Amino acid sequence: MPCAAGPGLSAAILGCEDIAISHYEKEFFRDANPLGFILFARNVDSPDQLRRLTGELRASVGRDAPILIDQEGGRVQRLRAPHWREWLAPLDQVARTASPGAMERAVWLRYRLIAAELRAVGIDANCAPCADIAGPHTHPFLRNRCFGSDPQTVIRAARAAAEGLRAGGVLAAVKHLPGHGRATLDSHKQLPRVTAGMDELTRTDFAPFAALADLPMALTAHIIFEAIDPDRPATASARVIAHIRERIGFEGLLISDDLSMQALSGGIGARAGAAIAAGCDIALHCNANRAEMVETVSAAGPLGEAAAGRVARALQGRQEPQAIDTGLLEAEFEALVKEPERG
Repeated sequence: MPCAAGPGLSAAILGCEDIAISHYEKEFFRDANPLGFILFARNVDSPDQLRRLTGELRASVGRDAPILIDQEGGRVQRLRAPHWREWLAPLDQVARTASPGAMERAVWLRYRLIAAELRAVGIDANCAPCADIAGPHTHPFLRNRCFGSDPQTVIRAARAAAEGLRAGGVLAAVKHLPGHGRATLDSHKQLPRVTAGMDELTRTDFAPFAALADLPMALTAHIIFEAIDPDRPATASARVIAHIRERIGFEGLLISDDLSMQALSGGIGARAGAAIAAGCDIALHCNANRAEMVETVSAAGPLGEAAAGRVARALQGRQEPQAIDTGLLEAEFEALVKEPERG
């Protein structure tokens, strides 16, 4: 199958409605030519079904398009038992390890095993790790999806997660740039506002993303940072995107978080257009609503020249994984992540 990047790509990643693509979707995806696709629990039934679906999606655009999923482990994982392993929430797993070295190794093993599960069904990009910092007021929708409450723990764990995915041939899309941990509202429903000053943000929330700035892809946060732009959420703020590029130093492919989330205002087309105008490379639309997908593709427009270069560099990281002994890795993981003894 041809390579994933080329002329005529739309600056969009789209979802699909069900466990197989419809005739409408097949024709729409062919004409719209999105950069790639994202899957959710609604798209998942069994390993064989999922392999067929990922094949159908790539066939609809005639190329090896990237296929993304949120498989953090814990509350946010689209592949679940009985066909796939269930995982602890990241924060809970880190708490069970005995030392920083054991923590890093356990996180690497976790995401290497996740990568094997993803690659086996045709998925080659994971919207993980979360490099947000868990604070005392972090909203519950996010808190235990974080790795820790200090920058260094988060940096070490998120780096290990990204390396585990990479070793398994899966691209990491770190999130949520430039940091979601201070949000006291759920951005799926409301627009959070962060009032911390720039020096404090630089020392804390922004620090993990600066340390992980070499990762191939990232998703933005639908949050207002008053210290940078008091009027627009990061996804739609040229000032925040400039800070991400110039101060935090992220040079990879920058993808909006889901445009359907209610932290954003206006119609879907306006949201997509604002994200691209602000400096996001790709508009992400997840709910597979047909009219909204049309609006997203129209407003996002074709992939820009700079964005195309970042796509090409990111997709070069899709390497063939080396064979692993899954049983050995699972046993090592279980030995490192022990249940606390009951006293």
